[in-house]
Amino acid sequence: MTTQAQSTTERAGADAPLLEVRDLTVEFQGEDGPVPAVRGVSYALTPGEVLGIVGESGSGKSVSSLAVMGLLPATARVTGSVRLRGRDLLGLSDRELARIRGRKIAMIFQDPLSALTPVYSIGDQIAETVMIHQGASKADAFTRAVELLDAVGIPNAAQRAKAYPHEFSGGMRQRVMIAMSIANDPDVLIADEPTTALDVTIQAQVLELLDTAREITNAATIMITHDLGVVAGIADRILVMYAGKAVESGRVEPVYADPRMPYTIGLLGSVPRLDRPGQPLTPIEGSPPNVARLPKGCPFVARCPVRISLCETVEPDLEPTAGGGRWAACHRSEEIELGRIHGAPVFPLPEIATLREELPREQRTAVLQVDNLAKRYAITKGAVLRRKIGTITAVDGISFDIREGEALGLVGESGCGKTTTIMQILELTPPEQGSVVVLGQDVGSLNSQQRKQLRRDVQVVFQDPMASLDPRLPVGDLIDEPLRSFGVPADKRRARVRELLSLVGLSPEHANRYPADFSGGQRQRIGIARALALEPKLLVLDEPVSALDVSIQAGVLNLLEDLKVRLGLSYLFVAHDLSVVRHIADRVAVMYLGRLVEVGAAGHVFERPTHPYTQALLSAVPIPDPVAERQRTRILVHGDLPSPANLPSGCRFRSRCPLFAELPSDQQQLCIDVDPQLESRGGDLASACHWARERQVLPGA
Repeated sequence: MTTQAQSTTERAGADAPLLEVRDLTVEFQGEDGPVPAVRGVSYALTPGEVLGIVGESGSGKSVSSLAVMGLLPATARVTGSVRLRGRDLLGLSDRELARIRGRKIAMIFQDPLSALTPVYSIGDQIAETVMIHQGASKADAFTRAVELLDAVGIPNAAQRAKAYPHEFSGGMRQRVMIAMSIANDPDVLIADEPTTALDVTIQAQVLELLDTAREITNAATIMITHDLGVVAGIADRILVMYAGKAVESGRVEPVYADPRMPYTIGLLGSVPRLDRPGQPLTPIEGSPPNVARLPKGCPFVARCPVRISLCETVEPDLEPTAGGGRWAACHRSEEIELGRIHGAPVFPLPEIATLREELPREQRTAVLQVDNLAKRYAITKGAVLRRKIGTITAVDGISFDIREGEALGLVGESGCGKTTTIMQILELTPPEQGSVVVLGQDVGSLNSQQRKQLRRDVQVVFQDPMASLDPRLPVGDLIDEPLRSFGVPADKRRARVRELLSLVGLSPEHANRYPADFSGGQRQRIGIARALALEPKLLVLDEPVSALDVSIQAGVLNLLEDLKVRLGLSYLFVAHDLSVVRHIADRVAVMYLGRLVEVGAAGHVFERPTHPYTQALLSAVPIPDPVAERQRTRILVHGDLPSPANLPSGCRFRSRCPLFAELPSDQQQLCIDVDPQLESRGGDLASACHWARERQVLPGA
């Protein structure tokens, strides 16, 4: 048994741990031999304990848990031991494992829509797990399914149990998965990225529900995630994985406060934090190694800023570090303290350009002016003679502006109208209602030639860099394409491509390679280089880092921040991650059901929000600090967004508003009858709420 597992067993007392994983190794057969996806992972869990497993994509987090569940394909070679209450699960037949899965060990998958069968109702799918493992009748099992749906907060549970997965929102489907996982009172819950695709408000609901599920079942929980803030809030212990191996582990508080493995230090330094605005991020340069061709020595050596010659020849073991209760796989762990080594930071802060002198906002030219913009879609019925039966209001009379050198963050939940807004702007065509003025030109009055010329000044960076880059063309041709479209001579195009690649931190030699040869972060840099080819004045950034690992994300954010200052760019930055927006935006516009509900300088919006929706959004964002995170008060928003085809009367947020529930009936009536408009709350802050009140929701704000 490893030192870590031994210590964990002693801590749990004389009794054996509930779940004990020892020297777990998983290999897949590759073209050139075995591919080690998991390499000697060990941990132990007691009832009610939560273990957070973190790491970049491909680190082996999910594979290790699928091995525990016995869900890997037959081609995988799994060795070591997985003991549940002393019984080794490895080597059991599928029939024996089927009796354990769902009853003793349950799993909540990352994508609930893929995990649920589309042709069976929700109630039948939950009832099936009860019938299989408890031998209940169909009627009793369905009754139990309704009780479970009610327990996880599904409204009208008896009726919704008869609905199908596609009729539920993403957050509700994840609630269904949690209901299914606790149906048989399991001993162990494994949650594999359960909040990755969810809005921050829904994520907060799911995390609270997971905590409730753990209390109901007293199950040991394994939380697999890339979000260090989530782990800080709910986990007792943390296991950091890299290249299939555990590289640091221990109690959450000391690991976050004083990590001893450079990789962990890099991960924590890469996370943009709501409570630390303006702090430069420290990205981990490079990409994780190919586990099929691991380097000799430490697998992190190529990306480690404090490597020594020993690191290149000998791979360090996971060993105890000073302070007790922690383990790190680093030859220099005893030299590292509080993120520093011999007084110098392990990851030096990058140099980012800063403005020496800045004009007041009112004296700068407006790059983009949006006034009373609206977009509605007709709901029609009929195959031959179609008739209008309703209207979907995607955007409903919003106004904002962006000045030179300014970044505006447009935030809100999925379905609030963010993407529709930027598409209306990017089309450069007359809007259905209102006006869009770009660099002083009203797009409603442009002819085709003027519109083409204006496109030089407005460019976009998309969410998925791989989908936005043609895989058949080399990178040089992709960046060169906008220049060719505007008739730039060949020699100037070649020079400009080399210049752009250098500008975004890539080598000019990369011009002859194809998108598939690059990592996700590098592909996003290519997308940024392409957007900058024509020297635009305004960049529209649509979730530009949401698909990237946090370590890669930090480098792209630093690049965007640096380019904004050096090139004098203006950004319309669309995101659902408020930590990212806090890091890069000068001003923030919060959107809900097609309307702006709060607008102002980033510092004002984040530090003294006045709208209940903004307050709920901010309180739901996890902070990667266990002490601060566990002292915060959550402002939970219940339920999902109302349908834009059936908007509530009065205030659109009232059906989910935590403040509305506290108001006396006469004040509630005003919210029901009158739609609030944006009103100044002092300085550069405006919000749309009848009963707006300032509230501090961030630690230290």
